Amino acid sequence: MNYRVIKENDLFLLTDEKGNIPKGHEYGAGLYTKDTRYLSKFDVRINQQEPVLLTSNSDDAYRSSFILTNPHMEEDGELILWRESVELKRERFIYDGVCYEELIVTNYYPKPVSFDLSVHMEADFQDMFIVRGFQHGEIGNKTGVKQGENELRFMYEGADQISRQTVIQWSKQAKEVTDLGDLTFGFELAHGQRESIVLAIAPIENNEEPVILPVDEASRKLKESHAKWDNNIAKLQTDHLPLQRLVDRGVSDMRVLLTDLGYGSFPVAGLPWFAVPFGRDSLIAALQLLPFQPEVAKGTLRTMAAFQGTKLDPWRDEQPGKIMHELRKGELANTNQVPFTPYYGTIDATPLFLILLSEYIKWTGDVELFNELTENVENALMWIDEYGDRDGDLFVEYHQESSKGIANQGWKDSADSVVHRNGDYAKTPIALAEVQGYVYQAKQGMAELFEAVGNIEKSKQLVNESNQLKEAFEAAFWMEDQQFYAIALDQDKKPVGTLTTNPGHVLFAGMLSEGRAQAVSNMLVSDKMFSGYGIRTMGEGEAGYNPMSYHDGSVWPHDNSMILLGMGKLGHHTQANAVIDGLIKAAQYFDNDRLPELFCGYSDGKPVIPYPVACSPQAWAAGTPLVMVQTMLGLYPDTLKKTIALNPVLPESMNELVLRNVTIASGQLDLIVRREDHELKVTVEKNTTGLDLQLVDQKKSKSSRN
Repeated sequence: MNYRVIKENDLFLLTDEKGNIPKGHEYGAGLYTKDTRYLSKFDVRINQQEPVLLTSNSDDAYRSSFILTNPHMEEDGELILWRESVELKRERFIYDGVCYEELIVTNYYPKPVSFDLSVHMEADFQDMFIVRGFQHGEIGNKTGVKQGENELRFMYEGADQISRQTVIQWSKQAKEVTDLGDLTFGFELAHGQRESIVLAIAPIENNEEPVILPVDEASRKLKESHAKWDNNIAKLQTDHLPLQRLVDRGVSDMRVLLTDLGYGSFPVAGLPWFAVPFGRDSLIAALQLLPFQPEVAKGTLRTMAAFQGTKLDPWRDEQPGKIMHELRKGELANTNQVPFTPYYGTIDATPLFLILLSEYIKWTGDVELFNELTENVENALMWIDEYGDRDGDLFVEYHQESSKGIANQGWKDSADSVVHRNGDYAKTPIALAEVQGYVYQAKQGMAELFEAVGNIEKSKQLVNESNQLKEAFEAAFWMEDQQFYAIALDQDKKPVGTLTTNPGHVLFAGMLSEGRAQAVSNMLVSDKMFSGYGIRTMGEGEAGYNPMSYHDGSVWPHDNSMILLGMGKLGHHTQANAVIDGLIKAAQYFDNDRLPELFCGYSDGKPVIPYPVACSPQAWAAGTPLVMVQTMLGLYPDTLKKTIALNPVLPESMNELVLRNVTIASGQLDLIVRREDHELKVTVEKNTTGLDLQLVDQKKSKSSRN
């Protein structure tokens, strides 16, 4: 990963490996909030020369550090500064909308030294879409630079009538400050002496003054926030250290990716480009988090409900009841030059909203949230039937209306992702296989909740509708010659027969017959679909197959996790463990024990090949190891039925899995699964959930009350 990124709430900083923001950086380095770049240049020099990088640390995505030193400096035979005399540490973090950077200089030369340390900054206030080269349009103007005592402000008046400023403050008296954003500090250090400067950089809108704390106080509060997260999340302990590291990293990354827009914390999609609400991504990440931190699902659901569609607006692909795809708050969005305020061009977020609500209540028993969101539920169900099913054939289809919208509106949203076996691209309206599974699961889940609150008539209606969809799906999507399901139906209702992972998501819905579900699982771990490092998005040998592509042969960890949820629920443990082992093996090829958004789909026998612009960290990739744990345990609670299903099967490489502090209903569950004499022994250390734990033995089924 040739960049470094840190984030806290709605502010993130992307730099190169030295900690700089260079102009023309390939990833568009900068300090961003609300889809605006508030710092477009940032570097530090010693005597106007670029320091030499020794190391940089990006283990945590909420703070980073860099160690640099000076090059040899000599002029006309006179020594200015011996090489490696000065150590420069750059330590940074973000708290409460302010980026703090401490520059710590230490003299390791045997004698006193004197030198200048200069900081160079600029702010271009560019919209994220412009930075990425996706859009151009009418924008505002920079209105100058204002100097104050130990303070500099870059100012901008946007075309959206928003005044933006980048406020920079520093802790040491500067020798020189220029309107170009150059700060110079003089140092005279004895041998071994250390001194520091703290920079605080705060983006603000409409002259709202930033709250800049002493750096130690801000650092302490950030640590306390992360400690609170750690104390309220389930804890894994296993002898399989690669999985342990993956889960620890996933939990940490999920915390970094949390944002709160006023409705509770939810995970944004990923860094660096998608640190914003995404319907599909945020909902799936919250679903993955349920066994470890179910409270995030509540914030995610409330956020999605707050932005639920209310009207017909083709520019934004909005329809009443529809859950959004993506929310942007930059200048181009605010002036309606792009339709992301929010944009609704997603076919799956609406049923996923209902699935997350159903699964959240199965974990927590929080039926009050269902009561709170009943109107949103009714509107989402209305959207499925009246707008999602465009022609009344029971299938939910998508079709782009917006001129600047997205053509393919499932999770595989690249233009080439839905392709026939002869290489022709399918034409919209398109009905995706996984979306029909989501709709079935959503209606079944809502039926249970309506029954729980006494609305029996509505419950029966939804069960009947979902059963009709199940019959229609089997008739239209099953391909007898392939013993597999089509990825989609095209505009002519013809099956798009290319073999892909999409039908694998339907396993979790419980919509497939036992035999066909088994056939789907078997196909997904066949040589055609399974790379050895994970399940490919498209089968090797298909007309559209390309292991280097975004969606047509690459491996997406989250895609695998959605399949794992179904495999675990159905007891397809041999297939599930093959997928888990493959993903764990793949993770060793990436920095910081972190699965990226995706990687190339080449077969094993060679190293994993990264995808060049994959997000990392990325929410639903971070959540994938958490799903691995749930799948290995076969852990599926249902507070409505007052049961907890447990069907553990560990991979051969693992002998112990301990999961504690699992929040279910109003209590907690602590479990130990240990391999003894080639058999698994389950110990329930604590069960204060009030639910019956139903343990499925691999030799025989039995139920135990704890």
